[in-house]
Amino acid sequence: MTASYRQPGVVLTDRRFTVPLDHDDPAGETIELYAREVVASDKAQADLPWLVYLQGGPGFGANRFVGRQGWLGRALRDHRVLLLDQRGTGSSTPANRQTLPLRGGPAEQADYLAHFRADAIVRDCEAIRGQVTGGARWTVLGQSFGGFCTVHYLSSAPEGLAAAVITGGLPSLDAHADEVYRAAYPRIERKVAAHYARYPQDVERARRIADHLLTHDVTLPNGYRLTVEAFQSLGIMLGSGEGTHRLHHLLEDAFVRTPHGPGLSDTFQEAVQGLLSYAGHPLYALVHEAIYGQDARPTDWSAERVRAEFPQFDAAKTLTGDGPLLFTGESVHPWMFDCDPALRPLRETAELLAARTDWRPLYDPARLAANDVPVAAAVYHDDMYVDTAHALRTARAIRGLRTWVTDEFEHDGVRAGGPRVLDRLLALTRDEA
Repeated sequence: MTASYRQPGVVLTDRRFTVPLDHDDPAGETIELYAREVVASDKAQADLPWLVYLQGGPGFGANRFVGRQGWLGRALRDHRVLLLDQRGTGSSTPANRQTLPLRGGPAEQADYLAHFRADAIVRDCEAIRGQVTGGARWTVLGQSFGGFCTVHYLSSAPEGLAAAVITGGLPSLDAHADEVYRAAYPRIERKVAAHYARYPQDVERARRIADHLLTHDVTLPNGYRLTVEAFQSLGIMLGSGEGTHRLHHLLEDAFVRTPHGPGLSDTFQEAVQGLLSYAGHPLYALVHEAIYGQDARPTDWSAERVRAEFPQFDAAKTLTGDGPLLFTGESVHPWMFDCDPALRPLRETAELLAARTDWRPLYDPARLAANDVPVAAAVYHDDMYVDTAHALRTARAIRGLRTWVTDEFEHDGVRAGGPRVLDRLLALTRDEA
């Protein structure tokens, strides 16, 4: 049963679909997908082509827009839009510390989560497309990890696509997770240097917080154990357009005087726990490195292992000198499953996923080389989350793909740039730009 309702300028319809957990076993267990259909109010009865949005992550539900916010307003000029909560996210069948024990122990949970990668997400899209469009092709908009899914779509089911638009999400077709992170840490270091160049006062503030965390046990109000490594991971903010400013505001009022001496303020702690907690998106931590698994090599906590190759990120060593503390970025580490109460029950499950050796290839270079789907991709120069060199190499491997390389935006350009980014990319797919 579907339910329709209105917001300013749009008509929304809740859609629910049942799909196999394992598409290779269509008669087996099923899960539910949720999606929100959006159409402009003045076109509610029109016969429009469809655009399906694949959110970044992994592990995040689709945007909850109000009215025609952001890029959605541009999409609604000529599309009906399907905002899909990918399996395990949003209002789709959840996968978290509360629900995963229903699967059994850690081994059963890990086997279950192995079905939550790009290949399954694309097969979900194809399973529901006929119900949504009546069998017509649709355009896919893939942001970040959603772009990874889109490249898999072009590799496995291009017959379902009228066009593809990718924003900050062209993956390497063959890099192991180790190669991804070896390319990432120098980019992160550049982003941190740019932050300190803009806000030099933050050098001493970050060092003071790090020193406090190295000498005090700090547990946040939600039970999160705030270590210096956890504090450093706030550098993930530097990959977004406003992130450097938000990080600066976070650091400027970190301490307060107490009867026992300086302590981290409640205001600071409240903000930090909201930024660090994975309670709302645990799949990000559980399957993040698995998005790079394509052969018998385990990911084996790649970001943590590779970090050791970059000793400048060691906070304790940094504080023995007078250099700036380096933040880290978009990476998942085993200590997160000790610090975060939302992840602690899933530590063994995460270990099993990190050791897994049966990942299947996600991309088909031969099929991509013969691509005939109109494709356009925004590549953000020095994107902190997706390596620019990897992205451009993939762009050259996909026949007919047109790139827009820009340093005007960070990784969240499709959000920060509003209608302008999507408008340009759609024009590129139509040979109008």
